[in-house]
Amino acid sequence: MFAYIVRRVVVGVIMLVVMSFATFALFFATPVNPAQFACGKNCSPELQHQVSKALGYDKPWIQQWSDFAVGVVKGRDYPEDKSLRTSAPELISHCPAPCLGYSRVQLQNVTSELKDRIPVSASIALVAFIMWIAGGVIFGAISALTKGSIIDRGLVGLSLVFYAFPTFFIGLFAIKFFAVKWGLFPTPQYTPIADGGLWHWFQNLLLPGLVLALVYMAGYVRMTRAFVLESMGEDYLRTARAKGLKGGKILVKHTMRAALTPLVTMAGIDLAGLLGGAVIAEQVFNYNGLGKLAVQSVINFDLPSTVGLVLMLGAFVIVANIIVDVLYAVIDPRVRLA
Repeated sequence: MFAYIVRRVVVGVIMLVVMSFATFALFFATPVNPAQFACGKNCSPELQHQVSKALGYDKPWIQQWSDFAVGVVKGRDYPEDKSLRTSAPELISHCPAPCLGYSRVQLQNVTSELKDRIPVSASIALVAFIMWIAGGVIFGAISALTKGSIIDRGLVGLSLVFYAFPTFFIGLFAIKFFAVKWGLFPTPQYTPIADGGLWHWFQNLLLPGLVLALVYMAGYVRMTRAFVLESMGEDYLRTARAKGLKGGKILVKHTMRAALTPLVTMAGIDLAGLLGGAVIAEQVFNYNGLGKLAVQSVINFDLPSTVGLVLMLGAFVIVANIIVDVLYAVIDPRVRLA
């Protein structure tokens, strides 16, 4: 098991390096000077030249990637050119490891900018993840066990309804009626656990988490139903029934274990996407998370923040894949031999 985990971690690190190289090639290996997208909308040619030298955009893009990789490990100083430290004092910054760049628009390190937003996105993702996994698996299993009944058709039909509506519509509807008109939920406002306690933190995340959970849960209900029905037709389950095992034990120990393998893949990738920022939900509920930062960085032409977000989201996906691979090995020991 240990050797299997080590192999997956090594592969993940290689993928992370390749992903960062490809990202830099996409953003910087172009004839356009990246500085004009890094110093904001209102950027004069003189300031653009200063920013280009201060952030190292005047170098070949491969060297820029090399400097970035070193900065992730050791940190960087901006600007590297000491002559600019008197002519452009607003650009001076020490970026400690892991350094993901310096935002001229926000006048701060991208790493510091992301650190302020990660807890918000992570909180929304965690609450939504727990809701949609619990609801998707439970309702999907119930639908499979009651195949063809009105319960089955009702659950599948309801899941299709929620899956059809876009997130912004469900979010606006939830705010208008559940929070404002009926007062069933508090008006969403992120409060850290250290400031308001665990219950207050959860209360303020319940509505946005529920909105995201309803959208994701719809797919999990249908997928769980399909996987459980497929597993229930296997020969080893007929043998278990013939031996006299109880239905509950067969469902939990045998049927659900086989059905969980593909669901783990879906859950890992979906959670990684949410950790990268639920863009629409954060805009609707006005949460200052990674999703809202992504929108702001694109609108403001903040290239360093955009690159940092892309790399962080890619890292989340790679880490999620490693975790999924390890969970595969726990659920199905045969995977360890692959």
